[in-house]
Amino acid sequence: SLMVDVTGQTRKEKVILPSYLQGKKPNTIPNKKIEDPASGKVSISSLATRQDLTNFHLIPPRVTFGVLKEGCTYATIVIMKNVGVNFSRFRVKQPPPHTGLRVIYTPGPVAGLQVELEIEIFAMLIGGKDTGGLEEVSHDIEILTETETLLLPVKANIL
Repeated sequence: SLMVDVTGQTRKEKVILPSYLQGKKPNTIPNKKIEDPASGKVSISSLATRQDLTNFHLIPPRVTFGVLKEGCTYATIVIMKNVGVNFSRFRVKQPPPHTGLRVIYTPGPVAGLQVELEIEIFAMLIGGKDTGGLEEVSHDIEILTETETLLLPVKANIL
């Protein structure tokens, strides 16, 4: 089905699947594994051979706000889905104040479900020099989990 398009014609270009369907984990940094007796480890024999039982996906994997008006506040929702077997805790390292970014979330375990992260940006120009009326804000929000650090790239252009 990937060889032909909707009309039944042979595709001229290769279909690029999203990273979550390819099984890739972009923008992650593995943490040192620390054994925690209260981490909610599942001890089922069929799962005993797997090492990484906690796994998070960010939907969407990056946030692009586009062109924003200076002095206004904008927000969007990112879903953090636990696709692993164990429940896992996480925390968000808040971005520095000069970026205008803030992450609003409810801390706690994510047990086979999902949690919403509200990404909020206050559009403000920082540079003292004249940039032609358009300044780009780009920052990677760090989400610290028990097994890895997820990086959520956020970009915006402030007018």
